Amino acid sequence: MSLALPTDTARRSDAIAIARVICILGVVYVHAWTGLNGEALADLRGTGQDNLRWLLMEAFGRSAVPLLGLVSGWLVAGSSGVGDWGGHVRRKARTILLPMILWNMLAILLVSGAALLAGLQAPVPQSPMWVAQEIFILTRNPDINVQMPFLRDLFLCMVAAPLLVRLPTWGLAAVIAAAGACHIMGWGPPVLMRASILFFFAAGILARRHGWADSIARPPLPVAVMPFILLMGAQLYRAIMVGDAGSATSQAALDLAVRIGAAAAFWRIAWALAGGRARSMMLRIEPYAFFLFCAHLILIWLGGPLLGKLFGRMGSPLYPLYLILQPLLVLASVMVMGLALQRIAPRAAAVLSGGRLRGGRPSDEKQPRRRQAGSCAATA
Repeated sequence: MSLALPTDTARRSDAIAIARVICILGVVYVHAWTGLNGEALADLRGTGQDNLRWLLMEAFGRSAVPLLGLVSGWLVAGSSGVGDWGGHVRRKARTILLPMILWNMLAILLVSGAALLAGLQAPVPQSPMWVAQEIFILTRNPDINVQMPFLRDLFLCMVAAPLLVRLPTWGLAAVIAAAGACHIMGWGPPVLMRASILFFFAAGILARRHGWADSIARPPLPVAVMPFILLMGAQLYRAIMVGDAGSATSQAALDLAVRIGAAAAFWRIAWALAGGRARSMMLRIEPYAFFLFCAHLILIWLGGPLLGKLFGRMGSPLYPLYLILQPLLVLASVMVMGLALQRIAPRAAAVLSGGRLRGGRPSDEKQPRRRQAGSCAATA
């Protein structure tokens, strides 16, 4: 009997992997090196380079991240292991919480170490509490690895997942509505740093329950991405015409609507890529996606100023090229690091990648079509 998965199931699994790649590459734009402080960035507001940076950040960064939460909820809703609460939490502690803690420790060692020893303009330890906050993200966002609250909140969502997957649809809808209201009102910390992560995680569970992934993948690509484009236009108009003078609540509501439109658009894009020529290349990158998410800010802190000497800071003629290439430059560095670590210290590679990288070739590269969708759940 053939082991091949049905076409739609295999393509959905591939689309999940590809979505992780494009979303995490997009996150790099949010944290891209500029070489400027907040005051200098404000002076460039409205310039061509500032508009380019804003577009890349919003379209490929902040707007793509919600899909990661949706995918995580979708995967956990189909996981057989979620019924064993203790085992489920231990697995997620090993594949989400432990890597977060280790990468935060590495960030302090490398980035703060470079600041103290080489004069890098970067945060340095101020007190034992500062160190604890940077490592464990107790009640505030960290100063160095600012992307890590996603993993912190995702782990808390995973802890609650055995309850969430058992809720009736109306109960899950109530959780989604409450999380959306918290996002709009700016509530969440110190329990959740970003309430929107719970919003999309719970929505992912609901999406699996009602087959929304297939429904979104069905329309033509231009139709699927049009709501996102229109909402991005509204957000741009508001940023230009209203700016900081507008209501924070209305801005947060629009932001949430943009993120919903973005999640649908990027899922449809990932579905298209899963059926195209780029599929094989994207699947080879996917095992490094979690490693990329965790490592990219350390690389930007350390490598950004070095390459900045070649391309210049934001405002320099060559900076737009540097800005556009930063995700690819970081990806290349991460893949070299990951391959080296797999050969030198395979156990460390496995731990730091949430189980995605192991000794030898990544398992996903061997038989990408036979990868079950649930296999992504470990590092979702």
